[in-house]
Parts: sequence; structure tokens; C-alpha cells
Amino acid sequence: MAYRSSPRPNFKEPTAIPYAEVTRYLWGDDEAGRVNDWIYASSEKIHQLIFGVPAGGGFRHSESFRTIFGADEILIVLQGRMVITNPETGEVQVAETGDSVMFQKDTWHNAFALPGTELRVLEYFAPPPSTGTSGKYAHTKPFLTESKFSRDQFFGNWPGGRQEADETGHFTMIGKSERLWSMCSGDPRALTGLIASTDQLTAVEVILEPGGRTSAKHHGGDSVIYSEKGRANILLPEREDGGPDWFELTPGDGFFVPQGSVYQLYNMGTETAGLYIGVAPTYLGETA
Repeated sequence: MAYRSSPRPNFKEPTAIPYAEVTRYLWGDDEAGRVNDWIYASSEKIHQLIFGVPAGGGFRHSESFRTIFGADEILIVLQGRMVITNPETGEVQVAETGDSVMFQKDTWHNAFALPGTELRVLEYFAPPPSTGTSGKYAHTKPFLTESKFSRDQFFGNWPGGRQEADETGHFTMIGKSERLWSMCSGDPRALTGLIASTDQLTAVEVILEPGGRTSAKHHGGDSVIYSEKGRANILLPEREDGGPDWFELTPGDGFFVPQGSVYQLYNMGTETAGLYIGVAPTYLGETA
């Protein structure tokens, strides 16, 4: 399969993205492996997708599909166990369900699903492919002909070499217990957990207990929401264009919020709702 650009569903207004309507895309070839993508949104500021590979499968890279990009990426493991590697340096990390991985531009990466369960990973990517940071950028980089899958220099110096390994590694691993939590308007039923944040991209987890709601907010960039569990509602309290202002999200659904649009999240049900939100380029300082 020759390289071709992935679809870029781009929305200009606040838009609900039901799971059944998410753009499907298969990429890869016999050398790189094939990866199933569900592309939720790809604006001029942010790209959100879920990628999936079968248990025991994964992706490497090939001449046509070079996995080195000019963007920051945050990966959140929704299902399964992921082995992520940098084939240029030999770095190998393991992420369990609920864990996250962050890395920045010019990082070669391959990923594999450990046996037992299909791997599904939520991915936030900024600056997005529309700015030339994905396939076009990758083909400006020399092709990596030899892959490494271990850092042999630390045999004979471990764990003494841990600091050096951390300093020279390209993947920042963030466990589910390592969120930086805050309460929305002091309400413990509405919690926001900061997963990772750079000057290009931020990802958070939102937990809404029954009756919980966030404050009204807007961000310094485009936002894409992914509903992981439960039932949540989105209110657009300042919508003036005649469109709907109240939406329901169930697991697998998404929602696009362009920069400047105000929104609130509610849990009107009886079970915990969990969501992920990616924002690019900036998150803070925009509470309405």
C-alpha cells in the first residue's frame, strides 16, 4: 500500500461526533504493519484519533510509512497493554490500560499490542497534519534502516544508570495515578486531571460523578472531547447561531469545540462519567 494522507475531518462550529459517524482509515503496508484508525477531528490546531491493532500485532515503519513527525503527541491507552519503542535509540516502555505516553517532535516510534486483548489508544497530535507535520514531514527525515530494541549500555550499570536513562529517553510515561487533579468550582463531583501539557498540546481527564458539572470554560485553542464511560452532557450556554446547545455523549462518542466557544460538561445520570479532552495550542486562562 503506497503512502497517502489520512482523512482530515475538520469542523468550524461546535460539533457532536457520534461513534458511528467517526471517519475510519486503514494505513500501513506489509513492512510497517497495518493500523486501524478512527479519526474524530483534524482541525488547523489539533488532531484526535484512536488507533487500534490486534492482540500480538503492532506497527513498525517502512519507506512509505515513516513514524517520525514534527508534532507533540500524547497517547492514552484505552484498552490492552502497549509496548512502545524508539527504534533509533532502543528505548522500550510498557503502558498499561489507563497509562499515558508523551513525546515530542523528531521521535521515531513503533508500538505493539501484548497478547490477550486488542490495543486501542487515544492519540492527540499537535501541530496537526494540516500544517505539514505528519507524512510530509516524515519524508524529509533520513529513513531509519536499522532498528534497536534494547539499550545495552546500561547492562552492568542498573539501576545506577537510571538517571542517565531518564535524561536520554524520549518517552515520558504517565501512570493513571499521576494525574494533577483539580476540582471544578470546588465541587468534588467534578474533577479534572492534568495528564500532560506542553507549549503545543494539553490532555486532561474529566471525571463527573452523578450530579457533577464543570464550570463554563473556553480555551486558547481548539478542543476535542472523547467519552470513555458513562453518559455525559455538553451545554453550549452562549450559542447564538441558532444551532442546538445541549448534547449527550455515550462511550465512544466525541465532540469538537473550536477556540472561543464556551462549554460546560454535566452528569445528569446515576453512573460515573469519564471523558478525555485534548486542547491545542493552549489550555489555561480562558475560564468564562
